[in-house]
Amino acid sequence: MSEETKVPETEESTQAPKKEKKKSKKDSELEALKSELETKNDQLMRTAAEFDNFKKRTEREKASIAEFAKAGLIKQLLPILDNIDRASTADHDSADYIKGIEMIVKQFESIASNLGIEEIAKVGDQFDPNFHEAVMHIEDESLGENIIADVLQKGYKIGDTVIRAAMVKVAN
Repeated sequence: MSEETKVPETEESTQAPKKEKKKSKKDSELEALKSELETKNDQLMRTAAEFDNFKKRTEREKASIAEFAKAGLIKQLLPILDNIDRASTADHDSADYIKGIEMIVKQFESIASNLGIEEIAKVGDQFDPNFHEAVMHIEDESLGENIIADVLQKGYKIGDTVIRAAMVKVAN
């Protein structure tokens, strides 16, 4: 019977398989992280592209809405333009001419009112630099200080937005 001789295992021979296992485990973790990074990058790129498309679509929609609003306003103003054309061919000295001009002004005021446009500045109102532009000052003791004495050009606002400030004469 022969006896087998056992060779004692060296430290190097026992650690080699452990190192390979550690290395392959690290490699697989690295590959998993790389794969996850690629996935996240892809998601990020897609999200960025979707956002860019959203911005472009929103701009197109805003432009379309603005164009639609302008067309609606012009459609309401065209009858006034037609009446002005008719008035320009009428006899300027007749009473009907003056009545026609008054009707045109009322028609315009009606459209402005329907759109929510308000006139700002009336004689006797308190001067407010947010709504009024003082182009003249007068001394008038019958009026209080900073009171509008005369409206030289009407001003208009829609909601809280001033479309045009009123040009006024203010009493000091």
